[in-house]
Amino acid sequence: MWTSPIATGTAINKLPLDNSFASLPPSFYTRLMPTPLPAPYLVAVSEAAAGLIGLDAAALAEQQSLDILAGNAVPASAQPLAAVYSGHQFGVWAGQLGDGRAILLGDVATASGPMELQLKGAGLTPYSRMGDGRAVLRSSIREFLCSEAMAALGIPTSRALSIAGSDQGVMRETVETSAVVLRMAPSFIRFGSFEHWSSRQKPVELKVLADYVIDRFYPQLRAEANPYAAFLAEVTRRTAVLMAHWQAVGFMHGVMNTDNMSILGDTLDYGPFGFMEAFDSKHICNHTDQQGRYSYGMQPQIGHWNCYALGQALLPLIEEIPAAQAALDVYQPAFAAKMNELLRAKLGLATEQEGDPELMDAMFSLLQENHSDFTQFFRTLSNLKTDTDEPDHDLRDEFVQRDAFDAWAARYRTRLRAENSNDAERKLAMDKVNPKYVLRNYLAQIAIEKAQNKDFTEIARLLSVLQRPYDEQPEHEQYAALPPDWASHLEVSCSS
Repeated sequence: MWTSPIATGTAINKLPLDNSFASLPPSFYTRLMPTPLPAPYLVAVSEAAAGLIGLDAAALAEQQSLDILAGNAVPASAQPLAAVYSGHQFGVWAGQLGDGRAILLGDVATASGPMELQLKGAGLTPYSRMGDGRAVLRSSIREFLCSEAMAALGIPTSRALSIAGSDQGVMRETVETSAVVLRMAPSFIRFGSFEHWSSRQKPVELKVLADYVIDRFYPQLRAEANPYAAFLAEVTRRTAVLMAHWQAVGFMHGVMNTDNMSILGDTLDYGPFGFMEAFDSKHICNHTDQQGRYSYGMQPQIGHWNCYALGQALLPLIEEIPAAQAALDVYQPAFAAKMNELLRAKLGLATEQEGDPELMDAMFSLLQENHSDFTQFFRTLSNLKTDTDEPDHDLRDEFVQRDAFDAWAARYRTRLRAENSNDAERKLAMDKVNPKYVLRNYLAQIAIEKAQNKDFTEIARLLSVLQRPYDEQPEHEQYAALPPDWASHLEVSCSS
């Protein structure tokens, strides 16, 4: 049962934590304490995330709070555990996985529902396999910043409360310092959580998990003739909507394994992610992904593939193949509808008209052929005027093929005139959905390098900018700049 929502300003050591996941049978998890982080120090805190669970963000720097953020202590009401799951990694069945470096402390009741608190990088668990159970400062900063940036963009996501760092060395490609991120989500249950029990032919445990998730997060589905098929359909729909959000903002996850897919349709497990810069639909943000399975253009297809994997896992409960197929058939229309909605908004189109899909396809072809910057193109597009046929110099200068841009711009301008678009009103609307600021890799790298020298000010400054991605921030204009030449050599991989 949830307790009543907590009061604003609560100290983290006094959080009234429940742990509903711990009510599941012991085979679903292992109870254990986090491994203490030697001599921890506070690297970053998100006041916005703290506010979601009523915490006093200023008090998180106090030693008693820092010990909890680092995993050196837990709140009195916590029930720490690591969950087991399995999954497909890069399309190949990987068998048993689980929380190899994450420990769930419990969940907090909020006005909008439960919020689980999880320490990532908190030490070895029975599911660590060959890992050391730690996270490095580099990857922790990237997850912290992107979690909060995605939330500010309006994209469903887990959140990040804090980073606690330590001088303790851990080996990746080189020796790096360790860190712990306290991340938050309504649930960290994944597609792979269901695959685990299905692959082991454990229908009882599979049903226990499905009933738990339905009763806790989708109680309205109990009224359906086949609640498990309805559950699959709802997760499929949410996944399709999430993929559309990613594509519309140019976000690439990098590791869309089934064990990284949320059953609530949230963005989960930030590793080698990236935001599209010079547009290329085949761009691969994960250096480990040599085959391009998780490239930008493949993400919608992989989202659908992952839903099929979930459907296969749930089939013993759904029982009827046609019902499962009908649930999965929700994906394509849901993705198309959301993507069209988001693209119309990005283009400032107030109505839906015949010929819009062709206009959008022509736009993406133009971006592809010219490798124009994805974020800057859409942000600048709001400045286009409908009352002139003169070339749009600010926009066309982003294209090598300027005649091709002029032809598309004329077509776009004709479309705007067809609905009597008002330039000023359209610019206001477009600037609300086309961000000026996204977490470019080079911005994260600058913050990381400063933090590695114990200067954490750039993390706080960058977080502040990213929490207002749609606003003009003249004092931070440099954060909207195109990447410098050295940024082309940056690589992120699964160790990120």
